This record gives sequence, structure tokens and C-alpha cells, in this order.
Amino acid sequence: MEDEKQTLQKKHQLMLERLSARHQTRLETQKPDPSDSSTISAFLSCFNDSKKSIAAQMESSTDPSRLPNISAAISYLEKFVAENSYLLPSYEIRSSLKIISDLKQSLENLTSQLIPKKKFSFKKSKPTKTQIETRIPLPDTVSVSEKTTSYTIRDSPGFRHKQNQVLVQNFKGSEIGEFTISDLDLCEVKLIGCVNALFFNRLKNCKIYAGPVVGSILMEEVEDCVFVLASHQIRIHFAKRSDFYLRVRSRPIIEDSDGVRFANYCLKYEGIEEDLAMAVLDEETGNWANVDDFKWLRAMQSPNWSILPEEERIGDVDLANSNSSTS
Repeated sequence: MEDEKQTLQKKHQLMLERLSARHQTRLETQKPDPSDSSTISAFLSCFNDSKKSIAAQMESSTDPSRLPNISAAISYLEKFVAENSYLLPSYEIRSSLKIISDLKQSLENLTSQLIPKKKFSFKKSKPTKTQIETRIPLPDTVSVSEKTTSYTIRDSPGFRHKQNQVLVQNFKGSEIGEFTISDLDLCEVKLIGCVNALFFNRLKNCKIYAGPVVGSILMEEVEDCVFVLASHQIRIHFAKRSDFYLRVRSRPIIEDSDGVRFANYCLKYEGIEEDLAMAVLDEETGNWANVDDFKWLRAMQSPNWSILPEEERIGDVDLANSNSSTS
């Protein structure tokens, strides 16, 4: 039975990789058409198969040691949605994110059943070396230690290769589905309105203020920056000494990062409440403070991130009177 589960996991892992490769090939040869029914059908088929596999594992699991594998499978599926959100209609993005949220809640319930919380006690005991060094087992089918992993810089509208500039983009009334910001230094970026996906890569000493993102934000190689962002998902890779003011539906994910701090979303502009509602981000979840560090698998708090002290926060940021600039 265990062999069958592992075989099924590997099968769906390969399916996810094949579909990701197919999307990448399309991206390199031509700009994808989000209305392409075959692309959407392929995504949904792979997504639904993986969802069923994860649900089946949770339904039959009675062994706590399998929980990290299930958690990693959900995280991989979440990443899969994030990296392909620019191909999907908004309603498919919202539906997929709702399913992932439900899977996470089911896993949380299962964890509570299989690993009951210990009763509170005043008894003190010196932890053993084994307890201090104990780590959650890594999954068999999903690797979280590939330092060479990097996100492809999308061939999409965006701001690239700028220095010491103020850059403004208003998405209201536009048909832009995804937006890329890369290779900036000492720039201030203001993004007004909704967009499906945002990609950040190689930023230094920048300030980024963005309206709501219907899908996901992927970020890599940022240093000494300030970000004010709202999205359903955010994944941060190779970030150093940067502050994040977030509103996010799922828990933010960091990898290979240090010196990053988090606070609540603080952006204002005319019509932002309507934009937040349209992106289904009008409710504050508090997840900005629930950060998952994928490279810190010990039970204790990760030293790579912290909550930004109240006295050091920037306060509300108002984008009134911001005009669009060229990319």
C-alpha cells in the first residue's frame, strides 16, 4: 500500500513537471494566450489529479511521519498555481487558491488529530542534544534544498534595467495580465490597480508600492528594499535586509533569505478598496505575520525573519497624483 502511494506521488510530480515544461516552451516560442482552452484544460487536469492525490493521502494517513510529505505536496501545488497564474482567468485562479486553502485547513485538522498538543506544565527539563537538532523529515518527492532554483524572468510588460528613477504603472482599464520588475537600483515603483501576477528579480535599494494582485507574486534576489504588496500568495527567494508590508491570503514563503521583516499592508490610492474587493483581498487575514521559512525546518522560530517593530514602520503610503511612466 505504501509503495502504491509513493508511485502515485511520483506520477503526479512528473505530471506537474511536464506541464510546467510545456508552459515554459510556449513562453519561449510565443506569448501564451490566456484564453487558450487547451492550456487551461491541461492545467486543470493536472491540478485536479494532484488535488485528489493529496486528499487521498490525508484520508488514509494515520502516521504523523507522513505529514511533512503531504505539506510539501500542497506547497508544490501552490507554487505550480503561482507560476502559471498568468495563463489563467481570474475565476480559475480564485478557485484553485480556495482549493489549496481548504487542503491546508484539512492538513491542519489532521495534524491536530495525529499530534495532539501537550498539556501545559511548569515542569522544566533540559533539552537533549537530539531534541535540539531534531528536524522535520524532508519529503521523498519534493526537494526544498535546490539552491540553484530560479524563476524565469517573464517576457511581459514591466520595468527593467532602470536606475534612480520613479516608475509608475496604472493597470486600470489595461489588459495587462502579468507585470515584471527586474534589474532596478535606487528606484521607486508605484503600481495602481489590479494585475494577475507580479514578478520581481534582481532589485537593490528600491521601494515598491503595489495595488492588489489577483494571483501570485514571485520574487528573487532583492536587497535593501521596501515592498508594500497585496496578493493571494507570495514567494520570496534570496532576499536580504528588506521590509515587507503585506496583505496575503496564504502564508508568505521565504527561501534562502535573511534579515527580512514583515508588517501589515499600508497602501492608499483612490479606488483601492474596490480593487481589493475585486481581487478578494478586502479582508485582513493577519497572515503577513505567519511566515514559512522553507530553509528553516526546526521547531523553533526562524532567525531569518521577524516582525517589523511598530516604531520603525513607514506608516500609510498614499499614491495620489501618481502618473504612468514608460517602461
